[in-house]
Amino acid sequence: MINLERFKEIELKTAKVLEAEKVKGSEKLLKLQVEMGSEKRQIIAGIGLKYQPQDLIGKIIIIVANLEPKKFRIRQGEGEEFEELESQGMLLAASDPQKGPVLLTTDEEVDSGLGIS
Repeated sequence: MINLERFKEIELKTAKVLEAEKVKGSEKLLKLQVEMGSEKRQIIAGIGLKYQPQDLIGKIIIIVANLEPKKFRIRQGEGEEFEELESQGMLLAASDPQKGPVLLTTDEEVDSGLGIS
């Protein structure tokens, strides 16, 4: 368990999905361009088996905004070529054993960049 002070270190914010596309060489990874207030970020998420990129455009999602960036190396086909992608946050999704990942969103339209409390 973590205490309340430690939990307060996690910055959860709303973000609007501006662009989404499948990551070449991966069935489940999607590359999202999101707007978090005046800031834009790229998020790599393993939700591609459930969600189609075009269905995510315009959605308000919840992200962990202060997670240190993570680099992914994705093999591009059967050769030795790799693409390196950086994820600058993590989206939140419920893990449903029957349905797969279920994105956490807001039930009303809100601005991007809002803090979650």
